[in-house]
Amino acid sequence: MAVHSVSQVAFYLKEALESDPLLADLLVEAEVSNLRVSGAGHSYFTLKDEQSVLNCVMFRGRPGAELLANGNAVLAHGHVTFYEPRGSTEFMVDLTMSAGVGELALELERLTLQLEAEGLFEQTRKRPLPQFPQVIGVVTSPSGAVFHDIQNVVRRRYPRAELLLAPSLVQGDSAAADIVRALGRLNDDARADVIIVARGGGSLEELWPFNEEAVARAIYASRIPVVSAVGHETDFTIADRVADRRAPTPSAAAELVVPDQDELRRQLTAIQEYVQRCALDQMRTRRGDIAGVSRELERGLPDVSSLRRRADDIARMAGVALTNQLKLSRMSVENRAERVRALDPTATLRRGYSVVQQKETGIVVTSAGQVSDGESLAITVADGDIPATVGTNAKASSPRRTRKTAVQSPAMDRLF
Repeated sequence: MAVHSVSQVAFYLKEALESDPLLADLLVEAEVSNLRVSGAGHSYFTLKDEQSVLNCVMFRGRPGAELLANGNAVLAHGHVTFYEPRGSTEFMVDLTMSAGVGELALELERLTLQLEAEGLFEQTRKRPLPQFPQVIGVVTSPSGAVFHDIQNVVRRRYPRAELLLAPSLVQGDSAAADIVRALGRLNDDARADVIIVARGGGSLEELWPFNEEAVARAIYASRIPVVSAVGHETDFTIADRVADRRAPTPSAAAELVVPDQDELRRQLTAIQEYVQRCALDQMRTRRGDIAGVSRELERGLPDVSSLRRRADDIARMAGVALTNQLKLSRMSVENRAERVRALDPTATLRRGYSVVQQKETGIVVTSAGQVSDGESLAITVADGDIPATVGTNAKASSPRRTRKTAVQSPAMDRLF
């Protein structure tokens, strides 16, 4: 026979106890006794019946710790472990409930706590529902009243939406796997904008498929937002906690995922009226602005009547000035004409003067030295020309000799 150390035996006992599937997931109903709470908040107690006692430990923060009191009958869940330093066997309790609630209720609480710890219920991961879905996927029984109720609500509220049924069992041992497959089909199809998982009311046992871990994880993994509507308003399943939204009934779920067309019409009418009011207000404001600008422009315009009177005065003054200027100009012209007339040779001739020219050259004779005796001349008077010939008068009347030139003409002998 082999000899073993205490540590070897203790280790063997620990491995044997903790690897036993019964002891690893154990549910015990018993009475609490010898309760002691440490300074750290951990609870040490025993669970007993008429014949035996189990040493138990429940660490601080575990659900149901408030139910621990000496003499209370509880339903405790946990696993058996061997504590090597003291060589003692202990029941590590992770959940307690009041005795009589049943195994399913305890399992529901245990799974709820597990999934909550994993973050499946986190509000931050929940997605908003589409405002105007075109396709609504529905996971439910095709033969029940649930799908018919959803159809009626959608047809009444928002008939534009299309319902896409993924038929599934909603009760029984195979229902959970069927629900998971239906969710998978809708995600693979990818036409649905939102999914409703629904069934009518029932007992905890009848609703149990919606509390199973596989269904919870399938809802969590869905790429399409999921609305859970399982049972009646008082029923609350794990599927409700994982889903993006929870509805108290299938009909309420249908109302949740589609808008009300009557309400949309009212909203559109209200928006239209609001826009019209805004437009009218803007028109009134702009009209007032334009009137104000017009008044400003009118105040800035010149006084046309005053300007017209001034223009008339200027025109009248200009007319007078022009008349005076014309008179002055006429007088100036007449003076200049008079002066021109005064310089007119014919006027001089009319006063008794004449113009003498050398006949051959036409040169005007202005000096006696320009002519010689016998030279032919042309004498111009006011009414014509007179031919003449130069003659010499040799008679002298004084010692001073003066040469006189006589102009002789057969017609003018009497003038000389």
